[in-house]
Amino acid sequence: MTDVSRDTFDQVMVPNYSPLKVIPVKGEGCKLWDKEGNEYIDFAGGIAVNALGHCHPELVNALKVQGEKLWHLSNVFTNEPALELAQKMVDNTFADKVFFANSGGEANEAAFKLARKYASENFGPEKNEIISFKQSFHGRTLFTVSVGGQPKYTQGFEPLPQGITHLEYNNIEELVKVVSDKTCAIVLEPVQGEGGIIPADKAFVEKVRELCDKYNAVMIFDEIQTGMGRTGELFAYMLHGIEPDVLTSAKALGGGFPIGAMLAKEKFAAALKVGTHGSTYGGNALGCAVASKAFDIISSQEVLNGVKEKRNLFNTKLQMINEKYEIFDEVRGEGLLIGCALKEEYLGRARDFMVAALEQNLMLLMAGPNVVRMAPSLLVTEAEIEQGMVAFEKAIAKVLSA
Repeated sequence: MTDVSRDTFDQVMVPNYSPLKVIPVKGEGCKLWDKEGNEYIDFAGGIAVNALGHCHPELVNALKVQGEKLWHLSNVFTNEPALELAQKMVDNTFADKVFFANSGGEANEAAFKLARKYASENFGPEKNEIISFKQSFHGRTLFTVSVGGQPKYTQGFEPLPQGITHLEYNNIEELVKVVSDKTCAIVLEPVQGEGGIIPADKAFVEKVRELCDKYNAVMIFDEIQTGMGRTGELFAYMLHGIEPDVLTSAKALGGGFPIGAMLAKEKFAAALKVGTHGSTYGGNALGCAVASKAFDIISSQEVLNGVKEKRNLFNTKLQMINEKYEIFDEVRGEGLLIGCALKEEYLGRARDFMVAALEQNLMLLMAGPNVVRMAPSLLVTEAEIEQGMVAFEKAIAKVLSA
């Protein structure tokens, strides 16, 4: 086998990423090991994907068992794992119907297409406006990146899909002024992820629900990052006591195996009639078998309660660090989606802290240049949190002394 290094990336990969030099080759739980055998605590979680850590034995077994039965069928047929997973999702959420895709971007693409199709069929083609929010992130397809509220991701890809309006997140007054009979959907993340780990205000979510009902618009919750236990509830909409019309899930849904899903109420799902949308690999037997097992584990009250308890420990440790170094303006987010927002004098330096943490054998993330993000396994232990926070404090001290 050819020996590979970070230089190999520059030689053979399209340069749309700029990965760090560390090449992990093995993982178990919240630990990773690189090619040189160095051990790391993983608080990045594959960007909130590895909700049960690396190589969870029950997920590995589910993959092995299904791998010896059936991998793929065309959508001329369906398969048992897909139906079993869909049934679990329907039984445990507001939804009546499920569509499976391969990723969060594809799930959102399906949701936005569904909203336009529903509006066109029921109210006419002029009802096509999608309202989204600044600093939001919904995927990398041309449609989803256009709905997302970060212009840096659309520059150079024009002309973009039209009929999309971006408003200020959590601004009820502005939202009320803009929503109209032309609005077909309002889409929001219950916690903005890439935008800086910013939770939605309860009153804001309630107003979105009210306006969608008033104007016959589809309320879409993008739970790609917040779903599957990340906030301490199975899905974050449950924190607010309201139900969306459509919800998208991916990332943690497969515990690391690529899979996405769009969940919808019957009324809206009916718009995607035979032939209107599809996915060759979406709902493949391997992905659904793994996701079904992940769903069983994550949806348990033990795991969900554990998320809330572990967040309290993170808060305590981060508060102690901040009392000593005074670098965070606030620590925000929900559950084990944690955003450490930097104070004004450290703005733009989130990457510095992330790189310094890696040097202390701790893997972290950013949520933009001003927020250090953590999204560890939901099964992270207290001892691992303690170990990670010791490493984080050393990283902070090193950055501040440089």
